[in-house]
This record gives sequence, C-alpha cells and structure tokens, in this order.
Amino acid sequence: MRESAHGRTSTVKLAHKAMLYVFDTNIWVAALRSRRGASFVILQALSQGLVNGAVSEALFLEYDDVLRRDANLRNFWIDDHEIDLVLAMLASRMVPVPIYFMWRPQLTDPDDEMVLDCAINAQAQAIVTFNVQDFLPAAQRFGLKVLRPQTVLARHTLVERLTQ
Repeated sequence: MRESAHGRTSTVKLAHKAMLYVFDTNIWVAALRSRRGASFVILQALSQGLVNGAVSEALFLEYDDVLRRDANLRNFWIDDHEIDLVLAMLASRMVPVPIYFMWRPQLTDPDDEMVLDCAINAQAQAIVTFNVQDFLPAAQRFGLKVLRPQTVLARHTLVERLTQ
C-alpha cells in the first residue's frame, strides 16, 4: 500500500524497489493496435504487477477519450466494450495521483502537459512515450527520464518474466 500526497492510502501495491512510470496515451493506443509490440508487453506486465504506473484523473480521462475514438477502435484488436475492461485494469493497477501544482507551460504540445504534470506530482522516475523529444528538455529539469517502451522492456526483462 502507498500513501498518497493527500494522505489517503492507495490499494495499489508497488513492486519492491520498482520504478514508477507515467505512461503517455500513445503507449495504450499502440498496445491495442498490436499484440506484438513493446506496448502490449507493458500492458500485460502492468496487469500482472511487474511494472508500476501512476495516473492523474485528467490523464485517465484522456486515456478513455482517445481509446474510444472511432479512428482508433477501427484499428484495435478489441472492441468498444472491451475498452472498459482495459480501463478498469489500468485504474486498478495504477497509483492515483492528485495534481496539486502545474508547472505549465513547459512543453510545445499543450496536450502533453498533463503527462508531465502527473509525472512530477507522482514523483515518478520516468515518462514512457514514443514521443521522447516532445518531453525534452523539460522533463529532465524535473529529474524525470523519458523512455521508449522498448527501454522499459529491456530494463525489467519483461518478455522473459512474462513467459516464466
């Protein structure tokens, strides 16, 4: 169990000495487009508690909005009803992060600001995204790493751990 900044205890259990990540929405879009990529492995690993994630309310609402867009649903291997199951899993496995302060503007893309805000308020170690350059150098000023999904897989040997 983890005590959040607002004093309430989250029921999300973090893996011992694990890094806390904030995932850009593009990670979940990629995971639902293909079961063969690094993002899908991260989705599986998160569902099994092998990696730890944090999410704010605003970022979670963005996940919901983007994953339900018709343009995305046409390319997903699941349907609209199964999106509810994915979102429920994300909500149950990720640490809820209250946003007490925003350091905006920091990034060139205003839509990425909520990801950075979440990572800073969560005291996460890294943001996971395909758009690494969109978060640099701002994330580094806050002591955050910005990683591609493949780096997370390698760092935690997730493919090997999921096949055990």
